[in-house]
Amino acid sequence: MLYVGIDVSKSKHDCFVTNENGEALTDVFTIQNSRVGFHELYQTIKSLQPRPSLANTKVGLEASGHYGDNIVAFLRKVGLSPIILNPLRVNLYRKGQTLRKTKTDKVDAQFIAKLLITENFESQYDASYHSKELKMLTRYRRRIVKIRSMYKTSYKRLLNIVFPEIEGFVSDTLGITILKLLLKLPNTKAIAHCHLTHLSKLAQTYSHGRYDKVWAQELKKLAKNSIGSNSPASMLELRHTIQRIISITEEIEMIEKEIKTLVIDSETPIITIPGISYTLAAIIIGEIGDIRRFDTSDKLQAFAGLDPSAYQSGQFTGNKNRMVKRGSTHLRWALIYAAHNVCLNDKNFGAYLNRKRAEGKHYNNAMGHVAKKLIRVIFQLMSTGEVYIAKA
Repeated sequence: MLYVGIDVSKSKHDCFVTNENGEALTDVFTIQNSRVGFHELYQTIKSLQPRPSLANTKVGLEASGHYGDNIVAFLRKVGLSPIILNPLRVNLYRKGQTLRKTKTDKVDAQFIAKLLITENFESQYDASYHSKELKMLTRYRRRIVKIRSMYKTSYKRLLNIVFPEIEGFVSDTLGITILKLLLKLPNTKAIAHCHLTHLSKLAQTYSHGRYDKVWAQELKKLAKNSIGSNSPASMLELRHTIQRIISITEEIEMIEKEIKTLVIDSETPIITIPGISYTLAAIIIGEIGDIRRFDTSDKLQAFAGLDPSAYQSGQFTGNKNRMVKRGSTHLRWALIYAAHNVCLNDKNFGAYLNRKRAEGKHYNNAMGHVAKKLIRVIFQLMSTGEVYIAKA
């Protein structure tokens, strides 16, 4: 049996090959993160194992974001299924093997190979097309939503400078009507000097008839008496900020449309759980990947970082067992958020939350228990393909 450890980095990967007895079959060697480098690694493995397969070759590497995606795809293509190791696990193993503070790429490759010998790791299933695409899209969506939030904060700051009175005049200053109106008329002077007929037409068009001439007249009066600044710099920044908010919002809508299509095509049963939207379902599917990676719901719970911590030493046993919060932060966020929605839409989950609250648990603690219950249901549905049926 060959054990191959790979320490992944951006431009190159350090590799080490050993056998089941821990005997080094190669020195640590470096390959480039390229097709030539990948074939060099495969040829090295073939020189030691003429017919490398899942039965006689184990390849391991740390989870390192997107840097390892291409080499993982290559290894699967040639018939090897690499084992993706938790970096924390590798780090703890390294610390257990030496007291020295030694961490280099070459040393890491050796420790990864040796770790494969000590434990019976299973090769991971390759995620389906839908889960891969959904993982990429949902993470991309989350990134640009954060960017939009940044621009929204800037917009509110600028609005307090340019037209502070408008916050009490409309219920939502981030509504598309106000955004488009301020994009056209970006300060109080422009609004105050705008002809009432033209302002009314703009308001009716942007609001689809919700705002009329009376509303435009009141806005015009408000602008005339405003203490807002008519600074050209503020006007320019406000206009550019609004353009970015509108543009990013349109991008998010396009992404969500594609996400919905992929979720429908995947025929996932978790969308039948009341309160789980297409976006939440997409995050859950994308982060979990192939459900066959997890033998039990407890392992899936640990992957999401929802399992409780434990501390016991001698006769002392800790009774404040907090959530470990290790694992996929994206999955954990989606499950907690979904738990809120499901409690509002499913009476059984709502009753479970109320029961935990009646036991004296803090709301967030109780919601953590709901999330654990939800993940058990999700595990069952994804494993069997059954749809969700609420208990009477």
